[in-house]
Amino acid sequence: MPPLRTALLQSSGRLGDVAENLKVLDEAAARAAQAGAGLLVAPEMFLTGYALDLQDIPALAESRDGMSARAIGEIARRHGLAVLYGYPEREGDTVYNSAQLIGADGTPLANYRKTHLFGGFEQEAFTPGDTPVVQADLNGLRIGIMICYDVEFPENVRAHALAGTDLLLVPTAQMHPFQFVAEQLVPVRAFENQMYIAYVNRTGPEGEFEFVGLSCLASPDGTTRTRAGRGEEMVFGEADPDLLKASRETNPYLRDRRPGLYASLI
Repeated sequence: MPPLRTALLQSSGRLGDVAENLKVLDEAAARAAQAGAGLLVAPEMFLTGYALDLQDIPALAESRDGMSARAIGEIARRHGLAVLYGYPEREGDTVYNSAQLIGADGTPLANYRKTHLFGGFEQEAFTPGDTPVVQADLNGLRIGIMICYDVEFPENVRAHALAGTDLLLVPTAQMHPFQFVAEQLVPVRAFENQMYIAYVNRTGPEGEFEFVGLSCLASPDGTTRTRAGRGEEMVFGEADPDLLKASRETNPYLRDRRPGLYASLI
C-alpha cells in the first residue's frame, strides 16, 4: 500500500470572509494535487476564521451539508484529493466547532464536533460535541479527526489508538505561548499511541490571539516527518503504512497495557 502524501495548509485565510477562504482552499488544493498529495488538511475554523465576534458566529455557521460543504466537495472532486477543513457547524439553534472530511470524489466521509472547548471564548461560542472517536477510511488508512485542544487530553488520543486510527487529523488554532504543544506534545502523542498525527495550525495575529504556526506531521516512530515555520505555507509529509506496521510491531505500548489498573481514570 503506497504512502498517503498529505498536504498541511498553514494559513489563517481572511477573517469573516467565507468566499475568500474557499478561494484560498481551492488554490491550495490545486498546488497540493500538483505535488502528488492525496489529502489536504486545513486549520481549525478555516472556513470563517477563528477570532470572530460572538454575535457573528451563528450567522456564519453552516450545516454540514450546506453551501460551503458542497463547494468544498466540488474542490475535492475537481482536484482529485480529499480535503479536511474546520468550520462552525450549525444544527438548529446549536453551533459546534467542527471539522469535516470530504473524499476525493466530493463525498462527505466524516464530520467531527470538538469535544473539549478551550477558554471562555470557545465555551461561550460553541456547544461541545459528545462523540470522541470519529473515523473514516481513506487510501487504505483509518483516518481519525479531532480539533486542537482535544489532542492535549491523553485519554482522547488513546481512544483513537484503541479504535485503530492510523492517521489522526488535528486542525488547530494553537496560540502563543503554548507552542510547546506543537513542538513536543504532538510527537509524543504519535509515539505513545503508534499513529501518525497531522497537526495543522493557523498563523499570525488574529483579534486578541497570536497563532504560532509550527504545523507538523508526527510519526509513530517519534520523529517529525515535516514541520512548517511561523508564516503562511504548505508543507508535505508521507503517512507510510509500512513504517506504521513496523513501528507497531516494535513498540509494545498498546500490547502491554493493563486496563484493569486504570479504572480510577473514569
